[in-house]
Amino acid sequence: MKDAAIADLFMEASRRAFSALVDQAIERQVDFFLVAGDVYDGDWKDNKIGLFFNREVARLERAGIPVFLLKGNHDAESVITRTITLPKNVREFPVNKPGTFTLDHLKVALHGQGFAERSATENLALAYPPLQAGWFNIGVLHTSLTGREPHAPYAPCSVDDLRSRGYDYWALGHVHDFEIVAEDPLVVFPGNLQGRSIREQGAKGAVLVTVEDGRITHERIITDSARFAETAVVVEPEDDLPAILRRIENALENIADVMQGRPLALRIRLTGRSRYRHELLARAQDFRDEAQAACHRCHEDIWLEKVEVRLEDARGDGSPEVGGQLGLDGLLCLDSASPELLAEAEAKIAEIAARLPGGLGAHELALGDHAQALLAEARELLIGRAGGTR
Repeated sequence: MKDAAIADLFMEASRRAFSALVDQAIERQVDFFLVAGDVYDGDWKDNKIGLFFNREVARLERAGIPVFLLKGNHDAESVITRTITLPKNVREFPVNKPGTFTLDHLKVALHGQGFAERSATENLALAYPPLQAGWFNIGVLHTSLTGREPHAPYAPCSVDDLRSRGYDYWALGHVHDFEIVAEDPLVVFPGNLQGRSIREQGAKGAVLVTVEDGRITHERIITDSARFAETAVVVEPEDDLPAILRRIENALENIADVMQGRPLALRIRLTGRSRYRHELLARAQDFRDEAQAACHRCHEDIWLEKVEVRLEDARGDGSPEVGGQLGLDGLLCLDSASPELLAEAEAKIAEIAARLPGGLGAHELALGDHAQALLAEARELLIGRAGGTR
């Protein structure tokens, strides 16, 4: 995003989401607060994130709410090297074997095992202890179950493996999307508290589980303060720039339903065939500004994350060769898949990524795409600025 203040707003959204969840926990006077892994997104560059987490869980301590914390792949024992002493209400599951915490006054037993290393390939669930009869038993596990793309297959297990322990409820971490996996017993991925990229769209939050007279109910608590979305706009061959902008505005007619009062980072993907494809590519920044203006005509809080021009050229047959001579398009086609060029591009991307602020999600790419896609985008830009010479 071009607007620095808006970029900062989205970068800080994860912290605001956690603070919002703590607010909800205190307001609702919950009996305990459970985190199933990945409080942190990797090792700290400094103590700021640790101090923030300490401040928030200290609010829970003052409200008399215990916190049970399990390490996931991003904040595994081997990953986080810095420490901040946390309040006494925070209790952490062991990482070398499963452990159990009990709340005697509630007759609740919580069983869990955190990650010692970033990668946990074994089935941890099968080693969890037997249930405590007559108590409400909760299993806490950071896992991909039998697979949840694009998340890495950590602590793989099946729902039947979870059922074999006889617990009443399984609180799962790792997967960023909300999912009720099973109802008997209740198995829940709450998802993350805040979307952090275009790959994490829609409402984000936590899950409140209530047990009353043996009956289990669950409620989703939405905590995100900003959202991501994408929309595809189909362009017709004869559409000029004003017509394309009108199509963008039409596509955003009901976007307020997605935003629900929150700022929105929007990716627009142009598809179809256009006579103006190369002109759009040659004037990419000007078109982006026009597209941003179109978004603001629909809603003042829509901010462009990216404009993807996936248009086919409607001016001819698209042949890279004219009059027996290879034009710029052809030359770039020959070179674009070169292993040497890809390696050089990937090295440059890694160099840039090392300078970027932390907070990218699992499997996120520093510049938003693979090297091959970025090279293709650069190729199209060069062709466009050369006037579409073929």
